[in-house]
Amino acid sequence: MERLQKIIAQSGYCSRRKAEQLINDGHVKVNGQIVTTMGIKASYEDEISIDDNILNIKEDKVYYLLNKPRGIITSTTDDKKRKTVVDLIDEEKRIYPVGRLDYDTTGALILTNDGSLTNLLIHPKNNIEKVYIAKIKGLPTKEDIKKLCNGVIIDGIKTSKAKAKIRKLDKKNNVSIIELIIHEGKNHQVKKMFEAIGYEVIKLRRERFAFLDVKNLKSGEYRKLSIKEVKQLYSLVNKEKR
Repeated sequence: MERLQKIIAQSGYCSRRKAEQLINDGHVKVNGQIVTTMGIKASYEDEISIDDNILNIKEDKVYYLLNKPRGIITSTTDDKKRKTVVDLIDEEKRIYPVGRLDYDTTGALILTNDGSLTNLLIHPKNNIEKVYIAKIKGLPTKEDIKKLCNGVIIDGIKTSKAKAKIRKLDKKNNVSIIELIIHEGKNHQVKKMFEAIGYEVIKLRRERFAFLDVKNLKSGEYRKLSIKEVKQLYSLVNKEKR
């Protein structure tokens, strides 16, 4: 037996938080009966439906690593009919991205139908490392880099401690390449962190998510994660929880 919202999330239908909202609003049935009590448990043998659409809660889990190109929406659908990351992957099952990358940001992105792993990977308490490479206008000082590492104020909240280093200073063109490692995933966080210390991001790439990098994937290419890699991801988040 598991909490109902967890089973819904694991089906890949939506996040656990969204599932709680659906339960609260009376959209969920278990064996034909509407359930609105939060925290109720159900079995994977039960018939669970949302708006009378029965969930396939026994669906095999799939896991992909995508090297996201520029100009692609990190979503499952787009009301402006723009191409999404899901459109790039040949998979019949309903998959969705783990976290977000901006429209013009490239790099490592996981897509899956495993709601449980998704929730664990995006939860800030699990401290999943994300490595970004930013091309910025200007030549930051050591003091600027130290500010990034100690945390800066964005949207009225101070970011957690990070790691940052200068990879290249191009004095002729007045641009720099900076490596930034963070554990959070706030909206436009990397761009806002650089903005907070007075620099504009020209290009941004996520080089690595946890231990997964896209060095062997061209832009727009993807691959399935191995069973070993999936186990490593679960081991990583369980270790952080402990």
